[in-house]
Amino acid sequence: MLEQEVTSLKRKLIEYAALVEKMIDKSIKGLLNKDKNLFFEVRDKDEPRANDFEIELEDLCTVIIAKYQPAAKDLRTIMRVSQMNNDLERLADLAVNIVESGLILVEKPPLKPLIDIPHMARIASKMVKDSIDSFTNEDPILAKDVCKRDQTIDDLKDQVMRELITYMMSDVSSIERAFQLIRIANSLERIGDLATNICEDVIYIVEGKTIKHGKAE
Repeated sequence: MLEQEVTSLKRKLIEYAALVEKMIDKSIKGLLNKDKNLFFEVRDKDEPRANDFEIELEDLCTVIIAKYQPAAKDLRTIMRVSQMNNDLERLADLAVNIVESGLILVEKPPLKPLIDIPHMARIASKMVKDSIDSFTNEDPILAKDVCKRDQTIDDLKDQVMRELITYMMSDVSSIERAFQLIRIANSLERIGDLATNICEDVIYIVEGKTIKHGKAE
């Protein structure tokens, strides 16, 4: 039955999202604790699993559409699950980007105490978790709340950038470390963007409204 297939598809997406959430959390925990084992776990164990999920979900969406030719909310759900699948794949890549920068930074003395980046990470991680919860529970109110948080993480990234550029201009030896921290901040900002994308898809599934940048079109 179509209903069972869609339910199974949603369950698979939620499993994928749980893995991606853990990848993001472990990448940041590895950075803060200088724990290479967590970095290697994300890169060598979790990333291949994430790739398998992405391929499986893409195939499932194609098969369900071909088999049932769904309409209305079922079609909206399947099409948006396909888009969320792409977003989760990009989120997994961003976790790996953080790992790659972290592996460079753990070998060097700290440039500065990490304050804004962990704050960004907490917001971004909660945005991802809440975006998936909004999908699981078909909760457009939570989805809209997540969208509102995106500006906060954008502002924090700008603050990090300004501070790190100042370091780079005043001390040439800081450039590589500052660059890697900027890369991490950019990755966290993109994680917030992708969580917002997922929430926009949730709003479309539940309400049939297209939301971009927090506004209905």
